[in-house]
Amino acid sequence: MEPILLIVSTWWWIAPAAAGAGAATYAGLTTRTRRARRLELDAARHEEMQAYRALVAAKARVRTAQADVMTSKAQPAHRAYEARRELQAAKHAERSASLELRASRSRVKAGYSQYRAADVHDPLPIDRLYAVHDAVNARWLAYETDVDKALAYPQMTDSRHPATLAFLMAQREALTKRPTLRDRVTPQQFAEYRVAVRELELAFDEAERQAAVPGAARPISAATTTAASITAAAAAIAELADRLPGLIARLPQPRPGEPPAGRVP
Repeated sequence: MEPILLIVSTWWWIAPAAAGAGAATYAGLTTRTRRARRLELDAARHEEMQAYRALVAAKARVRTAQADVMTSKAQPAHRAYEARRELQAAKHAERSASLELRASRSRVKAGYSQYRAADVHDPLPIDRLYAVHDAVNARWLAYETDVDKALAYPQMTDSRHPATLAFLMAQREALTKRPTLRDRVTPQQFAEYRVAVRELELAFDEAERQAAVPGAARPISAATTTAASITAAAAAIAELADRLPGLIARLPQPRPGEPPAGRVP
């Protein structure tokens, strides 16, 4: 009995240490999996922050251009024209930055909804992106390995053609942006890789279209056209809502004792 008590009194700390190490390992794996599943949402938030910074920079550019216009009134005519043109360009950049910020916020909401609705058995966002990238590469390798397709569409393997060259450059860019460690992908890396994969898809579709591959020129569906129209209308309404207070402020105020416009005294 005494040897048993001696062993227990000497090695009693092993069980708590093992339990603590197991709990720490489980917590680390759970945190890593959760971070991997919300990677697309974090990337959308990263893009939202970048869009916000771009809007702040655009607003500062507008203020600088307005000051230059005021200063150019005492300068030659060509300087005043350049200052007004810069002001118009700055305002256009500000509107574009504002719309991009709104679009990024919409992507954040969509990413949050997708993250909440995701199941544990669904593929991770980085795995889905890997699959899209590999699918485009497999489509291109078909022209390299299939003799019949290579003879039927030699332009797809000819790097001297502009569309094929653009695809090869996009392919190299996507391969450069592809993360090597899927468990340590940052939101910025994911966002850059997603843009590169999207550019790769578009470049390959354009190369197939110019090579006259059947089915390459995909017609735009009515749903896509309607969605684009709705987006454009929403952007126009948002721009009008931003400009409405300024337009109202420019309206002439009625004189004292004068009836409002549109009314007969």
